[in-house]
Amino acid sequence: MDNKYQKLISWVEDIKERNHCSASALLILQNDELVLEHYSGSHSNTENSLPIGQSSQFNVASARKSYLGLAVAYAIHEGKIRSLDDYAVNYFEEFDKKLLDKTTIRNLITHSHGLNEDDNGTVYREFQPGQGWAYRGINVTMMTQLVKRLYNQSVAELLRERIFLPLGYKETAWQTEENDKLVKVIIDPNEEASFNLGRSNDGSESNLHVSAREFAYWGNLHLRNGNINGKQIVPKEVIEIATQVLSPKYDNKDFPLNGAFWYVQGTPSLRSEIGERVPKGSFQIIGVTGATLLVIPEYNIVVSKMYNKRYNYEEIDGNDYLYYLREFSNIVADTFSN
Repeated sequence: MDNKYQKLISWVEDIKERNHCSASALLILQNDELVLEHYSGSHSNTENSLPIGQSSQFNVASARKSYLGLAVAYAIHEGKIRSLDDYAVNYFEEFDKKLLDKTTIRNLITHSHGLNEDDNGTVYREFQPGQGWAYRGINVTMMTQLVKRLYNQSVAELLRERIFLPLGYKETAWQTEENDKLVKVIIDPNEEASFNLGRSNDGSESNLHVSAREFAYWGNLHLRNGNINGKQIVPKEVIEIATQVLSPKYDNKDFPLNGAFWYVQGTPSLRSEIGERVPKGSFQIIGVTGATLLVIPEYNIVVSKMYNKRYNYEEIDGNDYLYYLREFSNIVADTFSN
């Protein structure tokens, strides 16, 4: 192993132990070549559980939004969504028009919509569209439902047909049944880990499981503007929609910037999950289980990192999760900038 990656591996392993994960994986692609592949631990925190390897499939939780984001980008490119600045009321007749007000599609995919939902399912407004930033789940649900209406296909069906099958992905799927390749998720370190499965495999739930390799390949598809091995799998314009800054202009410069759900590095901001040393134009998606996919076009790299602990980094050394997400991407940037 090249010594240049030792600091990065040590950091990943240190966090794995301190955060009570049973599993980790770290892969790096550079110039389409696999330059680092590291696996550690086991599928569960119980004795005799299977060791982590190439075929281990992790629950990537909210990182599934990058898959939804590409489906939305297709809809924009193909004119099913006429404009990012179309009002949401034109697409969501089931919602109160006064509540949606001037919320746009742009707001919904950049977390600037201002909508939230209480425990009873009542939707309410936290701030006016485009005037703030908040990570909520309602916009993900809305856009997932919209893609299904526009295409008469679920997000999962659309992506399987257009991307997973053409590229031969066999370790990327929304899972509803247990199998030996799935890595269990730890919620409480004092309790046995469990499978994070859904009731449906249509892409509407957080049950997407991906191997670290195919997660990296997914990032490389975006890095390569949809062209893999000389074949244009996804139109370049679709990838550009997904990964460029689409956020409205915020008065508060600390807010993160987003593409179609991806976090995108523009001018570094304090609330971004991308560290300040990461080059402009980079993009990243993360999940609450510790899954991270970082793409740095300036260095031609894709980094896939996996853990299996829900609410990673909480209360380690008094730092919040944002510190550790930023620090990981900064270490990656340092590794390749030298």
